Amino acid sequence: MSLGALITKSRTDARLSIEDLAKITNIPSTLLRDMENDNFKKCGGETYARGHLRNIAAKLGVDERIFLDLFESEVTAPAKPIRDLLNENNVTMPYQEPKRISWKVLAAGSAAVLIIFAGAQIFFLDSDNANDPEIIITASATPSNSASESVAPSAGASTEITGGVTVELVASRGTSWLFATNEIGKVLFSGQVRKGTSKSFSEATQVNLRVGNAGGVDISVNGKDVGSIGGNGDVVNLTYNAD
Repeated sequence: MSLGALITKSRTDARLSIEDLAKITNIPSTLLRDMENDNFKKCGGETYARGHLRNIAAKLGVDERIFLDLFESEVTAPAKPIRDLLNENNVTMPYQEPKRISWKVLAAGSAAVLIIFAGAQIFFLDSDNANDPEIIITASATPSNSASESVAPSAGASTEITGGVTVELVASRGTSWLFATNEIGKVLFSGQVRKGTSKSFSEATQVNLRVGNAGGVDISVNGKDVGSIGGNGDVVNLTYNAD
């Protein structure tokens, strides 16, 4: 459900016409119609648009963060580079232009590597000639065994990993919007999940979800379906722990 559609639904649930909402918010009805049609270009800029959304949410008894989150994901997010969005959520360090490396430096580095490699080859060749041939044959025959031994610990290590929580949301019946964080408040995802697509999150201890249009999605936790989480158009908050 888009932001404009959610405003319309919230208004009709409150049994208000556009004219009624215009009177109590002092927002022109023509602008309200544009906003309900997902057109925010006439709001006078993003700052004024957010102010209108807070005003509307307060009069309709809706959590203003629901409108503002959808506004960020649908209207402002596409205009920002992905690295800026990640920086805003403290996911990555601020982007810095990579330093250009001179081809002369690369050439000098490559030459140094070749010299070191050639010296190592000569050193090991001399060492091999000084050893008994039987020892060389035995050493060359062991890699397959040592390789298998080295694989076993890594495989064992992977099977020892336990705990954690994996949450998968599938928009099987309709498009929804999703805001996901972990136990420390780190934003894992913020935006729309279109019908027929899915999102999956794996964390060590906790996954928190705010889901719009709850009736359009299915959720499973660690591979198990959790059943219905709400109806069409419902907004729900969910928390899943690694218990």
